[in-house]
Amino acid sequence: MQETTTSEMIFRTEGITKVYDTGEVKVYALAGVDLQLFKGELTVLLGPSGSGKSTLLNILGGLDHATDGRVWFADTELTDMTDRGLTRYRRDHVGFVFQFYNLVPSLTARENVQLVTDVAPNPMPAEEALGLVGLGDRMDHFPSQMSGGEQQRVAIARAIAKRPQILLCDEPTGALDSTTGVQVLEVLRDINERFGTTTVVITHNAEIQRMAHRVIFFQDGKISETVVNDHRIAPSEIVW
Repeated sequence: MQETTTSEMIFRTEGITKVYDTGEVKVYALAGVDLQLFKGELTVLLGPSGSGKSTLLNILGGLDHATDGRVWFADTELTDMTDRGLTRYRRDHVGFVFQFYNLVPSLTARENVQLVTDVAPNPMPAEEALGLVGLGDRMDHFPSQMSGGEQQRVAIARAIAKRPQILLCDEPTGALDSTTGVQVLEVLRDINERFGTTTVVITHNAEIQRMAHRVIFFQDGKISETVVNDHRIAPSEIVW
C-alpha cells in the first residue's frame, strides 16, 4: 500500500465565493473559502445542509465555476478554464461518487463501468475495477438485481476505472443502512490506501470523520475549523 503524504498539495483555493442571484436577493453558497487539500489524503467535509460543501466539491471537480476567487489543481489553475478544458480535466483526473448511484438501468454492472473505460485515456478493465470493490461475481447483473450497497459499489468502480487522481464523494452512504454504508466506506478507504487516490467525502454522519486524515468543518459558506486526526479508526468501528 502507498503511504499517504501531506507534503504535496493537490488542491488550493483562494477566496472562493459562489453567489446565486435570484434577482431579488443574492445567496452566498460560498463566502470566501481558503482551502488546502493534500495528495493521498482522505478528507471529510462536515457541516449542515446549505453550508457550502457540495458547492465547493462541484467547483473542485470542474462541474461548476466560482463567482470569484481562484482554484488550483496541482500546478494548473482551474479558475478561468473553458468548459472544454474542464471537461478534459474531469475526464483525465476526477472520479465522482454521489448519494444516488446514477447507473443506467438497462446496462449490466460491467457495461455501466465500461461507459467510463471507453473514453478514459488509461483505464483499468471494467472487470478489474469491479473486482476491487468486491463485485467480481456480479458483473453481469443489472442494477435492479442489486442491493443499494452493491449499486453504490458499481458507481465507485465506474469512478475509479479511469484511474483518477481525485475521488470526490458527495454523501456516498446517505441512502444506505449501517451495514452497507460501512462496506462502501471500506471500499473508499481501500482505494485511498491501495492507489494513493486523494479522496474527499461529504457526509452528515459526524462519526465518519474519525476515519479521515483531515476533517474540514463548514458553516454559512465558510470553513469554520480544520482538524488533522492523529488516530484514525476503521470503518467497521464507526457508530452509525
